[in-house]
Order: sequence, then structure tokens, then C-alpha cells
Amino acid sequence: MDTGILTVKIKPMEKADLDSVVLLEENAYGQHHWSKDSFMSELSNELAKYFSAFNEKNELIAYAGCWQILEEAHITTIAVSPEYRRKSLGEALLVTLLDKCYRDMIKYITLEVRVSNKPAISLYEKYDFKSLGVRKGYYQDNNEDALIMWTENIFYDKFKSDYEKNVYALREKINVL
Repeated sequence: MDTGILTVKIKPMEKADLDSVVLLEENAYGQHHWSKDSFMSELSNELAKYFSAFNEKNELIAYAGCWQILEEAHITTIAVSPEYRRKSLGEALLVTLLDKCYRDMIKYITLEVRVSNKPAISLYEKYDFKSLGVRKGYYQDNNEDALIMWTENIFYDKFKSDYEKNVYALREKINVL
């Protein structure tokens, strides 16, 4: 019986995932995308934390990563295969990164996002990210500006309360193994 709930497996990214990651990267970002060597470097960087998401057929359908430096994390990428967008997969990966930050006692999280990427901005705002500035001409493919977004301390009661409500609602939409 199809419940309409997507089931995915999210696990730490491995070198064996990289061919699929690069294909998804190119599909998601076009000509201006990271190379396999870039991802290899990320996997060998102890500051980098990357995760891969797989569907029930064990096909890579999304990935995300961040760098953790002292008390801060910088989300470097979240990419979802086009046919799996709007199914809460990006949100599940964001929660995976936030959970990792909680486990590692990371207090603050930042990222850049295209000013035109309204769905991503809405997702980050839902998780209490605030826009604190703009990087002019940040994206090389079209010179688009990037919003710089930050969280407050994720251990603050308000952030944790909002986070728990969002995660509870997310479980109604997606099953993460």
C-alpha cells in the first residue's frame, strides 16, 4: 500500500557514492559544478561532514554537506535530484546536518543561498535561519548575489522548540532510515 510517504536512507557519504554524486551535481547545477576531485577532497577533510540519500532502489537521490569549525558549521551544499524535489528530501538532509551539529556541540550554522532560490530560503527560514547580509556576485555562472544566512545558538530554547516541531511535522512526510 502506497502511503505517499517517501522512504529514504541517509548515511555518511562514501567514496563509492562519488560517481553518482557528480552526476547529480551536474544535473542539479549545470556547467558550474564541483568535480569528483572536489568531493574526494571534501571526504578526506576532517572538518567536512557529508551525507548521501538513497531511495528504496538504493539509487543516490540527494546529498548534503557542511564544514564544522570550532562552534560553527558552514553548510556547503544541499542537492536533490530534480524528480525528488518538493518531497521534503532537502529538509530531511538539513535536519541530518542539524542533528550532526547537535551531536558535535556546534552552536551556530551559516550558509549562502542564491537570492532567487525562494524554496530554499523558505526552508532555511522555517528552521530559524536569518538573512544577515548579501555576497554580491557570489555565483560564478551568472554573477547572482547570495544571501548570507545564520542561525542563533541552536541550543537556545526557542530554536530547539521550533526545531522539534519542524522535525515532528517532517516525520509525517518522509521516512528516513
